[in-house]
Amino acid sequence: MKLFQILFKYIILTFVGGIVYYGIEILWRGFSHPTMLAAGAICFIAIGLLNDNMFEWNMSFTSQMFLSGVVITAIEFIFGLIFNIGLGWAIWDYSNQFMNFMGQICIAYFGLWQFLSILAILLYDWTDYLLSKILKLDAVRPRYRVI
Repeated sequence: MKLFQILFKYIILTFVGGIVYYGIEILWRGFSHPTMLAAGAICFIAIGLLNDNMFEWNMSFTSQMFLSGVVITAIEFIFGLIFNIGLGWAIWDYSNQFMNFMGQICIAYFGLWQFLSILAILLYDWTDYLLSKILKLDAVRPRYRVI
């Protein structure tokens, strides 16, 4: 039963991450692509796991932001290689951006992802906490250390 509860929690977190990422793209660019639902879900879970399972609340919030920016940028690069370059879908192209790499990632968006990760970290932590309480799993109230 506990395995089902954990699986259900991660399914909900996956949907939250995918929908929020997709929504951010629509707000920023005016459109998105269905693959960004998957990218957002993976990013959201990865950001949450950075703190939840790897460092057990010992990581500073600023370190989480930096690593989240790295994770999101890496996932964006992998998705770009697969969908933009490999399949030729041309979902995005950063070739005109300063300090881009293969037109798939750039320094400006790396900075933006770090800033937006503030929302992702908080949303993940509190959603995870509330779902854990509702599902009667071990619930650890989020706490943060800035530096």
